[in-house]
Amino acid sequence: MDLQKQPEPRASVAELRASDADRDRIADILRDALAEGRLTADEHAERVEGVLAAKTVGELDVFIQDLPAAHASRAPYAPVSSAPSRPTPGAIPIDPDDRLMAVFSASMRKGRWRPGRRIHAYAIFGSVEMDLSEALFEHRQVMIKAFAVFGSVEIRVPENVSLRGSGAGVLGNFEVDALDSGEADAPVVYVDGFAVLGSIEARPKRGKAIADLLGRVADHMSHGAYGHLRKRLDR
Repeated sequence: MDLQKQPEPRASVAELRASDADRDRIADILRDALAEGRLTADEHAERVEGVLAAKTVGELDVFIQDLPAAHASRAPYAPVSSAPSRPTPGAIPIDPDDRLMAVFSASMRKGRWRPGRRIHAYAIFGSVEMDLSEALFEHRQVMIKAFAVFGSVEIRVPENVSLRGSGAGVLGNFEVDALDSGEADAPVVYVDGFAVLGSIEARPKRGKAIADLLGRVADHMSHGAYGHLRKRLDR
């Protein structure tokens, strides 16, 4: 009798946890079906609501099984790789490298600046705007701790980094649009926040991508314009 522990069977594709990219794919199919007249507006709204609540790939497929797109040939399912939800232990210092504070005022950081590993943002009856779309990233993981009390903290990141968020709002709003970069070694921006009668929002800035994940500036072209942005990840 073989007493060695046998490997557990792999989960089927239908049992895999659905990603945001999986939900977007199904939502696109439903949108096209509505435009083609295959679904009524009420049917579309009901199915989209179910897609947002679905937990597995199998649950998602139920909403398109009676549509032609569900039976079209496609490549085998491959889960979308994603950045970890929390920073690597020890990668982020306890004390902040930088602080932005707005008390009955406004504070802004944008342009070609170098974000540290930890940034604290405080908006108390004021507003903080942090734009990372042109920042020079020198670290693979950046943590932003945001606090808004009767104020707002707005964070924008380039489209080719990963974005994660964890926080809450009390009579306020905490919203982070999770983002996965197509670059395996791209920086990850983590936003932790707490809003009381205020708002904290973080999302990608459409059309903005960092040229070089480690802060090297692209060469100039003639007539003073910048060249195509280089995507090099070597340290």
